Amino acid sequence: MSVSRQQNETASRAERGPRARTRKLMLDTATRLMQSGITPSVSEVAEAAEVSRATAYRYFPSQAALVHAVVGEALGPILDWSSDSPDARTRVADLLATAMPRIDEFEATFKAALKLSLDQWVLRQAGTLGNEPLFTRGHRVDLLKCATAPLQGTVTPESRERLAQALSLVFGVEVLIVLKDIWGLTSARAQSVAEWAATALVDAAIRQAESEA
Repeated sequence: MSVSRQQNETASRAERGPRARTRKLMLDTATRLMQSGITPSVSEVAEAAEVSRATAYRYFPSQAALVHAVVGEALGPILDWSSDSPDARTRVADLLATAMPRIDEFEATFKAALKLSLDQWVLRQAGTLGNEPLFTRGHRVDLLKCATAPLQGTVTPESRERLAQALSLVFGVEVLIVLKDIWGLTSARAQSVAEWAATALVDAAIRQAESEA
């Protein structure tokens, strides 16, 4: 089973209720641990926050739910991004300009979340994951669909979907892993390369559509 959008919305409503202080304490503690490179369990966050395990599990019934909430906090303004620009190049560039600095700021948190996803994949392949809910990621799908929306009617639906899929390769913490950890680029240079690649992909999709018209 997966951590659903409905669960996240329910948690957000709880955050506005009387239990807000405890939930915020747990999220802040989990964020601090993840920013230090740890992918904490609910029990580990409870101990660090000096909250009972029973209380902690009432807020976050699984590690996946906890990390999902922390990632949502870290994404912050990225999730609120939107654009009315009629030009796909402008939209894509604006999305990366908004998102990449935030992803860089919380790089350790997103890497810790990625580690959980990879660890769960290993357990699932071995058949030992059990009933642990899956940590799922998919925000970039909706964001990139919005960014490429101006191309509707210019390129085929299949080409637009392929473009969004290709753009997902240059958008996210994985880009920083490649460009910073492997290539040794600075944050600014990594963002510049990602933006250049994104623009090139949009231009390639448009040129292909024009050649096929």
